[in-house]
Amino acid sequence: MAEIKTPHDVLKLGREAGAKAVDFRFMDFPGLWQHTTIPFTRLKEDTFEEGQGFDGSSIRGWQAINESDMLLIPDPTTAFMDPFAQIPTLVLICDIQDPVTGEDYSRDPRNVARKAVNYLRSTGIADTAFFGPEAEFFIFDDVRFDQRNHEAYYYIDSNEAEWNRGRVEKPNLGHKIRHKEGYFPCPPADQLMDLRNEMMITMMECGMDVETQHHEVGTAGQAEIDLRFAELVRMADQLVMYKYIVKNVARKYGKTVTFMPKPIFGDNGSGMHTHFSLWKEGEPLFAGGGYAGLSEMALYAIGGILKHAPSIIAFSNPTTNSYRRLVPGYEAPVNLAYSQRNRSAACRIPMYSPSPKSKRIEFRCPDPSCNPYFVFSALMMAGIDGIQNKIHPGEPLDKDIYDLPAEEALLVQKTPGSLEEALNALESSHDFLLKGDVFTEDVISTWISYKRKREVDPIRLRPHPYEFCLYYDV
Repeated sequence: MAEIKTPHDVLKLGREAGAKAVDFRFMDFPGLWQHTTIPFTRLKEDTFEEGQGFDGSSIRGWQAINESDMLLIPDPTTAFMDPFAQIPTLVLICDIQDPVTGEDYSRDPRNVARKAVNYLRSTGIADTAFFGPEAEFFIFDDVRFDQRNHEAYYYIDSNEAEWNRGRVEKPNLGHKIRHKEGYFPCPPADQLMDLRNEMMITMMECGMDVETQHHEVGTAGQAEIDLRFAELVRMADQLVMYKYIVKNVARKYGKTVTFMPKPIFGDNGSGMHTHFSLWKEGEPLFAGGGYAGLSEMALYAIGGILKHAPSIIAFSNPTTNSYRRLVPGYEAPVNLAYSQRNRSAACRIPMYSPSPKSKRIEFRCPDPSCNPYFVFSALMMAGIDGIQNKIHPGEPLDKDIYDLPAEEALLVQKTPGSLEEALNALESSHDFLLKGDVFTEDVISTWISYKRKREVDPIRLRPHPYEFCLYYDV
């Protein structure tokens, strides 16, 4: 697809593709894509400056009812043709502005990411932050769930799940994937290869650079598709497109996708290991002669990330379900340490390639339920703080954490054990996020308040089905 840079380019693309509609899309505060549509004939070059009005009070975590009017300002560089719309539809990702002041809206997640990039450049440390997330997800064949005053349940199913080995399928052909044995099996055990290939090809047709796709460790359709690294805002845009494409390709074939971190008990959850590096004038800054081929700058960045990890995790692991995956004693990266090979460490240094351009930090805590604009920004801000204040991360954790003596294991700090703990950490320590007005006090307090009222409290107040197994006979 030809590179789109200007409003003129967008209009040309739409005409050549026979577009009949234009879909304006933007990210809400918690992290779901929203949209509104206009006829293609109403899209003019002026629209990219004047914007499209909408009601901001109806978007989660945004405006009060008495300040509801907002503007969508489309970014011409984000244009692509929707691969699922029956009527040819041009898609544009938008920024949000206040129509009265003309200022970018502080609670717009994409605006936070743009400010993060501007702050990075203002420091003189680097001019580009690259990110490469590895988002995992589950593809199910059926899902049902409900919660009422007197009952609660969920039910998920997958044709390749281990629990269906004995199901009457007339015929059941076997080849079900055992728990924790889903990594890389060939068909017929891997029943979803063609589906993932279509997801991959659709992403490429929308201008995304895909590196690989494969079945993941979990039974019941766990999958991963990896994108080649890109600069911060572009990668956040792509990750939102990624979710849209994956969900809609699955739906096309009567299947459903979830990015929920831990939908299945007793099997692997879905993470989003995130690779991060800084560059300046086309040269990588994290390669050097230190541990694992890292530069001093990279080590300081790790120091900042580990120091601020509990606060970052309030964004990178933003659901109560996230902490069903981040559990000590399993493969989950709950140890706030760094290592070149230890996958239970929060920060890993990949060693696949000796090239300086491949030298990066992998932050392994995040999961794909997150808002990528916030996560990438918070991760970069923590790294910058580490560089500015020369925060050394200490000694690497290259030992098997499970074989450490108890007294030594106690010295390794752990990630927060719940969303409430992570929110408390963010509330008490977030000055590093306020630099350059990247995050504002309003954004942080709104995030904390929203999560406590809409997620932490509702879960805390409801009986859990397993409590009946434990306590009904007390």
